[in-house]
Amino acid sequence: MQTTLSEQSRQLPRAAEAEKILRTCVHCGFCNATCPTYQLLGDELDGPRGRIYLIKQVLEGAPATANTQLHLDRCLSCRNCETTCPSGVDYHNLLDIGRAVVDQAVPRPASQRLLREGLRALAPNPNLFKSLLRIGTTFRPWLARSVEAKLPRDLPATGQRPAPRHARRVLMLEGCVQPGLSPNTNAAAARVLDRLGISVIAVPEAGCCGALDYHLDAQPKGLDRARHNIDAWWPYLVNGAEAIVQTASGCGAFIQDYGHLLQDDPAYAAKARRVSALALDLVQVLAELPLERICAASDQRIAVHCPCTLQHAQKLGGAVEAVLTRLGFNLTTVPDGHLCCGSAGTYSLTQPELARQLRDNRLNALESGHPQLIVTANIGCQSHLASAGRTPVRHWIELLDQSLTE
Repeated sequence: MQTTLSEQSRQLPRAAEAEKILRTCVHCGFCNATCPTYQLLGDELDGPRGRIYLIKQVLEGAPATANTQLHLDRCLSCRNCETTCPSGVDYHNLLDIGRAVVDQAVPRPASQRLLREGLRALAPNPNLFKSLLRIGTTFRPWLARSVEAKLPRDLPATGQRPAPRHARRVLMLEGCVQPGLSPNTNAAAARVLDRLGISVIAVPEAGCCGALDYHLDAQPKGLDRARHNIDAWWPYLVNGAEAIVQTASGCGAFIQDYGHLLQDDPAYAAKARRVSALALDLVQVLAELPLERICAASDQRIAVHCPCTLQHAQKLGGAVEAVLTRLGFNLTTVPDGHLCCGSAGTYSLTQPELARQLRDNRLNALESGHPQLIVTANIGCQSHLASAGRTPVRHWIELLDQSLTE
């Protein structure tokens, strides 16, 4: 794609990167075929190709408008288009660059600013988030349906988390909202890893991965969180911790981008590359271990939802299904498994109508094989799918934890 950035755009920190990405696009439109929002809305500007054109126009000097911002906001950042693209267009980084430019030029309405600032203040604070969840659960009958649906139902008992006792050690990102919405997930992961001879080391100084701030109009704050986490993990990595394990694929995808996002920071570039290289989704760790020795599969019918951040960002589509199949679990067939459920971080709150449509479409596909349980690998997807109040949804590691033999 021929591109001529304006003089003003050439001063941007990532101008050269944006220009390079734009020039890789051959505007073939294959991306639209797998874009969830294009499928729903049928508008060229709500597909990747249209959004690329919008970003290109702004970077070439056209004024950014509220309409430009709307179409960029509607993008889920699911990265399905990247999996489809024959030219390897690095769409998600171009989108981040474009959004930052447009958000700088187009002030948001007060209601949107309040929502985004509230989410940035609340979600990265696990203790505050858990406190508000408890209050919400107490007053559940009086809450609006849209709010009440977000509260977790029938949480399983968390159980005991093993103390570190093995020579092999990994770090685990505890997450922001997961300790409140699904507190058993990380505990279950620690128990399964412990049975396989790997201890999970707690690093309380590490906090939010930074994705929430980064994707809600606060990119510098998101990068500051990345630097904070690198500082928190570094002493443990130096002393032999072999990986940073995530049970939330959304967090994992962002941590694996630290090396790219901080490549021009002389103080953090090398450390960020190292952290990104050691950031592993839980399935990458367990896929290499003898799970058959400790797990006994049930005949329960299971549907697997593969999060976009696992299959399109981390390129691990089918990995969870492979582990569960290897262990003998009864998996149902799920059509259109490449499509997004509509969670997409905070998308279900900032774009609720589109998110509900995508959720219901995904649930219809997941439930087409009549499963008794749906499992996934990301807390956002888990919470969003469960909010419909249909088939129970859990993290897949809880299934393995329940199948542990004595």
